[in-house]
Amino acid sequence: MPPSRPATKIQARNQATIMEAALEVFSANGFRGATVDQIAEAAGLSKPNLLYYFPSKEAMHNALLAQLLDTWLDPLRALDPAGEPLAELLGYVNRKLEMSRDFPRESRLFANEIVQGAPRIHAALTGDLKTLVDDKAGVIAGWARAGRIAPVHPHHLIFSIWSLTQHYADFDVQVRAVLGDEDPFDGAAEFLETLYRRLLTPSP
Repeated sequence: MPPSRPATKIQARNQATIMEAALEVFSANGFRGATVDQIAEAAGLSKPNLLYYFPSKEAMHNALLAQLLDTWLDPLRALDPAGEPLAELLGYVNRKLEMSRDFPRESRLFANEIVQGAPRIHAALTGDLKTLVDDKAGVIAGWARAGRIAPVHPHHLIFSIWSLTQHYADFDVQVRAVLGDEDPFDGAAEFLETLYRRLLTPSP
């Protein structure tokens, strides 16, 4: 276990190196396929040295997931109830797409955990995540009732945004195989903005 006293610069650097290596290995192999030996090799550390900081594969995975879930929810937290509804929702779509572009490994790590039944973050999904989603769904429903956006099921709207943006990270190989040399993110932002603008703009 890492010492309880403040980490030295070397210890902080090693912890960051281990987290980066763990992210690479877990996102590529999933929790079950990853090993401590693989992470130690990717980190350039001996296995005993790595285990000094994190006593198990589970400890590293849990640390990554806790950090990731908080980051992953930030774009939804930024949805401003006092803002202009269409701009707020299109901004959320764009922020989620940017996360898929900039943090593809983190997205795949989260997807792998969910596909396996979320054994390590189920409490967070039914707790903090559900609370936040329900709160923002209430905001969206209020906008719809006021006629500021078209009628829409708020939870399914959020689910669709997750699906359509995170797809570019979670299925990156398939997307790039189909598009060839085209950068998938070049056209994705424009397409998604058009899609959601048409869906959410109220009828005259």
